[in-house]
Amino acid sequence: MTIAAANRHDHPEALFATPEIVAERRADGSILLKSATPLQHHARCVGDWLEQWARQTPERIFLGERSSVEAPWTTLTYKDALRQVRSVAAWILAQGLSAEHPVVVLSDNSIDHASLALAAMHVGVPVAAISPAYSLMSKDFEKLKSMIGLLDPGAIYVSSQKPFAPALAAIKPLHSARIVHGEADGEGAISFRSVAAAPETSAVAKAFAAITPDSIAKFLLTSGSTGTPKAVINTQRMLTSSQQAKAQIWPFLENPQTDLVILDWLPWSHTFGANHNFNLVLRNGGTLYIDGGKPAPGLFATSLANLHSVMPTVYFNVARGYDMLISALRGDDELRRCFFSEVRLAFYAATALPQNLWDAMEELSFKTVGRALPMVSAWGSTETSPLATDCHFQAERSGNIGVPVPGTELKLVPTGDKLEVRVRGPNVTPGYWKAPELTAKAFDADGFYLIGDAMTFADPDRPELGLFFDGRIAEDFKLDSGTWVNVGALRVAGIAALAPLAQDIVVAGHGGRHVRFLVFPNIAGCRAHAGLPDSAAVAEVIGNEKVRAGIASGLANLKAQSGGSSSGHATRALLLAELPSVDGGEITDKAYINQRAVLTRRANAVATLADDASTEWIGCAD
Repeated sequence: MTIAAANRHDHPEALFATPEIVAERRADGSILLKSATPLQHHARCVGDWLEQWARQTPERIFLGERSSVEAPWTTLTYKDALRQVRSVAAWILAQGLSAEHPVVVLSDNSIDHASLALAAMHVGVPVAAISPAYSLMSKDFEKLKSMIGLLDPGAIYVSSQKPFAPALAAIKPLHSARIVHGEADGEGAISFRSVAAAPETSAVAKAFAAITPDSIAKFLLTSGSTGTPKAVINTQRMLTSSQQAKAQIWPFLENPQTDLVILDWLPWSHTFGANHNFNLVLRNGGTLYIDGGKPAPGLFATSLANLHSVMPTVYFNVARGYDMLISALRGDDELRRCFFSEVRLAFYAATALPQNLWDAMEELSFKTVGRALPMVSAWGSTETSPLATDCHFQAERSGNIGVPVPGTELKLVPTGDKLEVRVRGPNVTPGYWKAPELTAKAFDADGFYLIGDAMTFADPDRPELGLFFDGRIAEDFKLDSGTWVNVGALRVAGIAALAPLAQDIVVAGHGGRHVRFLVFPNIAGCRAHAGLPDSAAVAEVIGNEKVRAGIASGLANLKAQSGGSSSGHATRALLLAELPSVDGGEITDKAYINQRAVLTRRANAVATLADDASTEWIGCAD
């Protein structure tokens, strides 16, 4: 057994706790990793945080939102948030809601959404936020129906009835829930304003006092890309222990001089936006401005306008968001100066950050303020609420997901030529709602959650220097030569090599002689590369010779970087005209592409790539 501590000259002492890791190497080849720092006492429930800040900083802004970039921010203080939560909680209790009949939210992030969710958790009723894509973008509503059938909600919230009308009609036979919405009272529905006007009752305080760390706080739905979505049980202990661990490794959060301000779009239907970011603000008495934009064409302009209005002190985003932000920072001197002057650190997660984006952020930071903005990441899943590892030090390159956080243990198990990682701790789910068989299969004999990922050490002799995500065990495959293809690493390398033409990449070639790429193109980047107008149709863009030549050049560069290894580059690429499908489970709200779902749904495209009789190595698919 060894205990190691990092002593890095570039360690930002004012921000992070120094990693100290205990490593135990077992006779069977497995390695146990944990923090040498024990997890300290954490809150009984998330409602304790709201009660605390309503007492200590009642007038501080907790949440802010605005209906458009021209509108002023509507804000809610901690004092008013607690008052509203108690009133809504009284209404929830009066409806007889429970774990068997929870609150379901179908809409995007909003102050009303937050108040309803906090109110439910305040009196021991779970809340389940379901991605709006299943209601607004789906054509058959099949996954939404399965979610509603599993949860059997007692109340369903939508921000507005009209856009959700088709979804509500599709699920109507599956529940007897009361519909709550953000408009005036109507037939068969009640407005959130009426709910929030309910008088507080003594039953609220009684129910709040009865909550224990084992009480179910929420159900989070997995993407369900390969089957029926699962409802992951999130207990109060999971949420509060995760944030306690975060506070211990980010000690600046508890510095009285810290002004924690976040501008965030990440959806509360996912663990990153809800359990990590929202709870980070609530646990530490910060302010969260809800960003109505997102890193998508036509929507990122809203995020930029909001960034001009509210500059966060900690910035969160996914890889696609950083790609779009970098382009904006390069073209806006004032925004670049404010961003790098005010933001204390930048955090990326959900997917790996391609190295070219990491390098670009460093370059812009040095150019603007003469120092590198600390850029860090973390790793976990819906089942780990989500924090399992955290890179609470400045890594030397992109992709380092850090070390186990206090209270969390990792077990690295040799699986083929990889180290499969498993997780145990108070932050890990007790299982899946109404699915005992799935729950039993999700844990090993030692109680470690089988997350399905692989890890590799930055330095096997110095575990305190962190881990790198080494792909999903189920996604990696062999070529006919017996060579393993690391899908996760190759995907990131491929996006970087094809920048700015590739939005995302799906790696194919299972059992074949060569690796192939299915490419979701970055249409804006392709238009700019080809000199085409913004009005150019997708088919024209991806068929353009300059775009095809750019993809070919990127593939050649990737081959050179890999040293010609058959598993390190692709010999062909197919540009996809069709966007990733929500109904097909190909994409999540965080823009994460599910490799297996795309390969299954687009089997014809995969077959086209695999046709060795064809000599064309760059193609297009409708």
